[in-house]
Amino acid sequence: MRKGICCAGNMVVDITYPITTWPRQGELVHITEGIQNSTGGSVCNTISDLARLDPKMHLVASGYAGYDAEGDFILQEMGKYPNIDLSQVRRDGRTSFTAVMSNNETKERTFFQHAGANAYYGEKDIDLEKLDVDIFHIGYILLLPALDAEDGEYGTKMARLLHKVQKMGIKTSIDVVSETGDRFAKLVTPALKYANYCIINEIEAQQSTGVALRDEQGSLIKENLPVALKKLREYGVSTWAVIHCPELGCGIDENGKYWEVKSLKLPSGYIKGTVGAGDAFCAGVLYGAETDMDMANALKLGACTAASSLSEVSASNGVKTVDEVLKLYEMYGG
Repeated sequence: MRKGICCAGNMVVDITYPITTWPRQGELVHITEGIQNSTGGSVCNTISDLARLDPKMHLVASGYAGYDAEGDFILQEMGKYPNIDLSQVRRDGRTSFTAVMSNNETKERTFFQHAGANAYYGEKDIDLEKLDVDIFHIGYILLLPALDAEDGEYGTKMARLLHKVQKMGIKTSIDVVSETGDRFAKLVTPALKYANYCIINEIEAQQSTGVALRDEQGSLIKENLPVALKKLREYGVSTWAVIHCPELGCGIDENGKYWEVKSLKLPSGYIKGTVGAGDAFCAGVLYGAETDMDMANALKLGACTAASSLSEVSASNGVKTVDEVLKLYEMYGG
């Protein structure tokens, strides 16, 4: 019997404020009707997607929900899924939240992030002895300060944690947050050495490996994808190195073979929101790994899960069961 998957790391509440327009410094702007709260972050998005893909899969959430209304909201939303074990969710401090300013005119969004208790999340907050799962997935590197902290032996506290989890016989998986800057080499590279699975987007892969994947016009440099994936494997990813982007998903498996699946050709008007599409792709690939799919089928499920998430404004509400999301490939794949 399969043990399931633990999703650890960032737990966030996204508070979306519709605004009439974006103001200049010092100006006032009106917030209109339609303020919405939704769960976000690596844990909430990925584990919700997994729970919807397979309501019988054993799932464990690990992270911080503060002692506040936002923390109550996270537990309430995650509690809707009977197969999610919330016993490793700690409660302390203020819940991490993102104030999302959504411009009614341009539909552009601007994000203001407060780390809250996520800033203190570390190995001490995970009861490893009770972690009875096959895969430990954690995200996001670069957005977990306590685990991004320097470690004299492993490079980072994150790398130390991943090594410890692997020694327990549990496979590890990592995800990264997209940002500009030069922190990737210092914080991501040490973790790759102790990752069985690495599932990241093309910008994160470019920053982590130094291999250019977008040109100055923003076009995908497709021929460089295998090069970046090989770099990830050279840095230590032992099983699957995976890159996803709007155009496609690709990866190199445990045998060194390259696989690629194009994104679905969705009809006009299908996409309602793009929040959480990357986490949905990740959930599909993780489900494939946990259920012994080969990489080709796992990438296919990842593409379909991402496409299903795009059908709703929120990150996970569009995701259905495995059989249902795979029907999207019959309709829009190929």
